[in-house]
Amino acid sequence: MTTAPAGTALDALGRWELVIWLKTSTYAYPGLEVMHLAGMGLLFGSIFIVDLRLLGLLGEFDANRLAKHILPWTLTGFAVAVFAGLSLLLARMDDMIANPAFVLKMVLLFAAATNAGVLHARGPLNPHNHWSRLQAVLSIGIWLAIIACGRWIAYV
Repeated sequence: MTTAPAGTALDALGRWELVIWLKTSTYAYPGLEVMHLAGMGLLFGSIFIVDLRLLGLLGEFDANRLAKHILPWTLTGFAVAVFAGLSLLLARMDDMIANPAFVLKMVLLFAAATNAGVLHARGPLNPHNHWSRLQAVLSIGIWLAIIACGRWIAYV
């Protein structure tokens, strides 16, 4: 029985026509970066609005109605960011998996998703609840760290 050498799957992925195109196209990678940033802006912006409401900084809007109305924008931003982000990852897989800023960004994305899951699993959003307010602060901090890590990927 023989075993495949390490990196064979990554090597095969690197020979995929789409990946070759992403690596060699003049406009694909920068265009995907713009798309990723726009998706992240929409994603974080919509989450930020709900977090601000949970912190009592947006007046008396019902937090649950606000979250319900913003959810399609959050999901759109998420879909755009994930599509573009995965495409960017395909183009530079070897570099990314070895980049500490990228790895930290992925860990922080998991933390942000966990925080949101716990917040929404507790029931209706309540701006007067201490834990909801704490989670809103945590959410803002995690998302700012995700954005910072995304920016630092180019410099690490």
